[in-house]
Amino acid sequence: MAEFELVVRHKTLPAKIGLSVLIVTMPVWSIALPFLLGSFIGTIMYSIFHPAEAPIVLNPLIEIAVIAFLAVVPAVAILLSAICEDDRILIGKDGISFPLAMLPRLGLKRDRQWSDLKAAHISTKANQANVARGKLQLYFREGPSVPLNLALIERSALEQFFLALELWGKNCERAPELLAYQSNLQNESRGLGLTTYTQIWEEELGRRFSATSFVPLEPNQYLADKTLRIIRQLAFGGLSAIYLAQKNEKDLVIVKEAVVPANADPASMAKAAEMFAREAKFLLRLEHPQIARVLEHFQEDNRSYLVLEYIPGQDLRQLVKQHGKQSRAVVLEWFKQLSLILDYLHSQTPPIIHRDLTPDNIVLKDNDKITLIDFGAANEFVGAATGTMVGKQSYIAPEQLRGRATPASDIYALGCTIYFLLTGVEPEALSESHPREICPQIDLALDHLVAHCTAMEESERPASSLALCRLVEALQISGGESIVARGQVL
Repeated sequence: MAEFELVVRHKTLPAKIGLSVLIVTMPVWSIALPFLLGSFIGTIMYSIFHPAEAPIVLNPLIEIAVIAFLAVVPAVAILLSAICEDDRILIGKDGISFPLAMLPRLGLKRDRQWSDLKAAHISTKANQANVARGKLQLYFREGPSVPLNLALIERSALEQFFLALELWGKNCERAPELLAYQSNLQNESRGLGLTTYTQIWEEELGRRFSATSFVPLEPNQYLADKTLRIIRQLAFGGLSAIYLAQKNEKDLVIVKEAVVPANADPASMAKAAEMFAREAKFLLRLEHPQIARVLEHFQEDNRSYLVLEYIPGQDLRQLVKQHGKQSRAVVLEWFKQLSLILDYLHSQTPPIIHRDLTPDNIVLKDNDKITLIDFGAANEFVGAATGTMVGKQSYIAPEQLRGRATPASDIYALGCTIYFLLTGVEPEALSESHPREICPQIDLALDHLVAHCTAMEESERPASSLALCRLVEALQISGGESIVARGQVL
């Protein structure tokens, strides 16, 4: 499965009624009328060849009218059946394909590209407290808006629909009430509670316009009873930041900070904080020479912190930016090392999922060994409390985008990372990556292995990170002569 495609069912009441009527009347239009048509045509043919024996001679115009009626009614019924049965909205990276019943509203153009979508709003009646009974209005550059009844769409499909809007509808203006409803859906899927439309609307306005927005720490600020001094900010985005800091005025460390707005749902915040603490507890136990150690975690002023070992060196994104795409031999060696690192993480009890494996989080040390830094625990913390996916979308597996990260999600991200190292180009989000399409000199075996790792379905990826390591080792030995198929080397 090379492309990510979502099927959203949306059967309207008129379509249900129409299909029911057609089913009830099926014996008439599918059996009786065709039988009458055949009998009538047979009678006419008999009267032509045996005019003396013809009981009744009809006007030719009447004959044509009867034949037309008997032929057209079944044809129209078949067409209406197809229209009423078609309740699928197909969503992919190229655009949206709507059901046949919407053709009149779409100006007979059922396939629309994402670039044509200019806005998406949620509309409700004035006295309607529950937005789930409203409509999702899609506004295109040409023609009237397309309304989709939210009550007719399964919640899981609707959540994925909103994620597709976020990922591919880059020019689409999403109304605040839509963002609030999407946040509520994601919270509900995580078991963080359901709020009314009025509540989520007020919360979204608060998140957007509250004076208590996230402000990063300044240099020389202190944390953890003045045992940590912030030296400078390394990265900042959304509701998290990463700092270079000094511990006890001597050792350099990395501090990862995550904050949830004070006006967020208290139950969501409590659940997210519990997840963060549990994840940090597992990370503290890790001991691997190629994984940055998590030294401690704490909360202070409603912010959560991870303190990690500082690893000097250049991250792989910087390296590719300065020196360009990397050679096959070098990338395969890093591929093998990363596979073994993931095998260590995934072998923990319970398995630890990195969740944020990208070139930015892999550092090349002076000894040519790579080290995995930074974990997605803080991202999960923010995401669980706000209902917002935090991460680099080009490297996120489909199941992780839906909120269900697994060890196979790290394998997907590793495949995307290898694609970047081989081509110097960002992988396309939610797609099976083929580096050979960018760099034809890459051998088929390596191209197939990257595609194998980035398959849309988890079951089509390598069974484990250790199995992936064995495939990489086989490529190193073969020099690209073997062809890597799904799960095996031929």
